[in-house]
Amino acid sequence: MGRAAWASLLATACAVGPNYARPPAPATAGYTPRPLAATAVGDGRAQLFVPSDRLAPDWWRLLHAPAVDALVGDALAHSPTIEAAQAALRRSQASLRAGYGVFFPQADLSAGASRQRYSPARVGSPLPANVFNLFTVSGSVTYSLDVWGGQRRTVEALAAQAEGERYALLGARLVLASNVVNTVIAAAAYRAQLEATRQLIDLQEDQVGLGRAQAEAGTVPYASVLSLQSQLATTRATLPALQQRLDQAENLLASLSGHFAGAWSPPVIALAELTLPAELPVSLPAALVRQRPDILIAEAQLHASTAQIGVATAAMLPNVTLGASYGANNPALADLTATNSIFWSLLAGVTQPLFRGGMLYYQRQAAIAARDQALASYRLTVLDAVAQVADSLTALSHDADAAAAQSEALRAATDAFGLIRINYEAGLANYLQVLTADQQLLQSRLAVIQVEGQRLQDTVALFAALGGGWWNGGPS
Repeated sequence: MGRAAWASLLATACAVGPNYARPPAPATAGYTPRPLAATAVGDGRAQLFVPSDRLAPDWWRLLHAPAVDALVGDALAHSPTIEAAQAALRRSQASLRAGYGVFFPQADLSAGASRQRYSPARVGSPLPANVFNLFTVSGSVTYSLDVWGGQRRTVEALAAQAEGERYALLGARLVLASNVVNTVIAAAAYRAQLEATRQLIDLQEDQVGLGRAQAEAGTVPYASVLSLQSQLATTRATLPALQQRLDQAENLLASLSGHFAGAWSPPVIALAELTLPAELPVSLPAALVRQRPDILIAEAQLHASTAQIGVATAAMLPNVTLGASYGANNPALADLTATNSIFWSLLAGVTQPLFRGGMLYYQRQAAIAARDQALASYRLTVLDAVAQVADSLTALSHDADAAAAQSEALRAATDAFGLIRINYEAGLANYLQVLTADQQLLQSRLAVIQVEGQRLQDTVALFAALGGGWWNGGPS
């Protein structure tokens, strides 16, 4: 049983204010109006949606790329984001432990020495003034009975806040891992696009050279050469933008991993090294609300807000305090143990607020409104989370359709290029037709690269939307 559960159990023992109850899980059985079938297999790679909550806590290993595993591990070990979340968790846990102190008597020990000049004239005595030393040693114990449970509700709120910070750490780890993997995928796709684009530029340069030769021979108009040159310049203009995106992705990887970009080089990972996971475990919405860190953070905030209503209610009721003190004082340090030096007292007090100008009443009303706000925020977080899973599922379904279409286009371009090449070797096609077919083939490859990268990133988005699998043995 976690600290939040223990604090809740203590608070429910004769404590004013509403007891916290978890909001009911969504009753809906699916994420989309119509069930999504297995994602398309047109490119030879199938992805199946499997109803299950067995998502691996280290889900990035499903890509089967050791370099990615190492990058994520490095980021989780060195990122300042994780260090900040860990410090926030330690702070909240320390505050909770400090809060538990209200359940025990508060004991204090004091000692003092003073030199005083006493003037009897202050009380109308004609006696001469005298100077003396006074040594005092005393101890005191006080204890608040917490009859209405206000202090217990305070500890309950602290425990809920600590639980929220624990989930915030889980969320930070999930976001960091997702960002690292997505950046690796983007960088790999940019490298593949750069390579394909450079190949396309080489072909277009050959086309320009061939077109210029044909124009000089008078077989084609020079306008055709200008058109080819314009196309070549347009393609060349895409290289700096692609290279910039690659550089930005590598700089981002350095930052995510807690390194300075100028002192760290990321590993070069090819898109072909990343395996598309074949089975995608998908939790039901009822399970999602117990898995996603952001939902659990919102629930912890709701719990803390509910406990604050009890704190505000208890502040309106009588406060009972018990106390005792024992000590000794004497002008001579050696005589502190003498019988006539001993003093003691016992006390019991009840304080009932009578008039505070409506402050206590409206503080309770504010606490109730804060609870209502937290409940609405929780519901909104759940709605957004379910929508994100739905978006990821539909995106993967559409990605698969796009992959099938682009795969078919690539096959057609490959077949067309092969046929043109055969005709060229047989003398039935000119070289310009060969270059044009090859250009179409490379453009189809560029489109396939984009779809492959998008499909991988949408798979990562689904894993993140489902909560990252920490409940299956991941770090907590």
